[in-house]
Amino acid sequence: MTTATPCPATAQPGALCPPAPGAWSVRSARSDDATALAALSRPFVRSGALRERPRTQYVSDAPDFLVVEAPDGTLEGCVGLSVHRADPGAGRPAAGVLYNFCVAGHRQGCGLGARLLLAALARARSRSLQTLFAATTGGGRLFLRHGFAPVCPNQAPAAWAGALDPRREARVLARAV
Repeated sequence: MTTATPCPATAQPGALCPPAPGAWSVRSARSDDATALAALSRPFVRSGALRERPRTQYVSDAPDFLVVEAPDGTLEGCVGLSVHRADPGAGRPAAGVLYNFCVAGHRQGCGLGARLLLAALARARSRSLQTLFAATTGGGRLFLRHGFAPVCPNQAPAAWAGALDPRREARVLARAV
């Protein structure tokens, strides 16, 4: 039986970290993960950190998502990566946008977010993306530690940047892939 251990000082109070990195997997989401993705995201929607998405959107967007799965099959984190093809008129190469990035509260600070982000960067490289963008309503420490920096929203894919809600006051971050 695999048991979780108390997390390091960087973790949220009461968090339980994975017992061993190999016991937890990062994998592509499947459409049958939609209910779990919605449930995992719900606390972050309530706090205002994430936009609300209906379950049907998680079904249709499942190919965009990477998830962290515990040995018992529970999803403990997720991130979506949407691809925005090059816009020749604007002189922009293909870019990716990270969205709906969250790790269950009782697992925060255990390194699962970093594992997801590294897997998303690898996926972005495999898709020949040049730049990866994200928007955050928080401090963005994880992104900043992994080479992201604040940018003007007009540097991001226009369709995505135009859909950002200004009332949320999100910061747009980017990094080369």
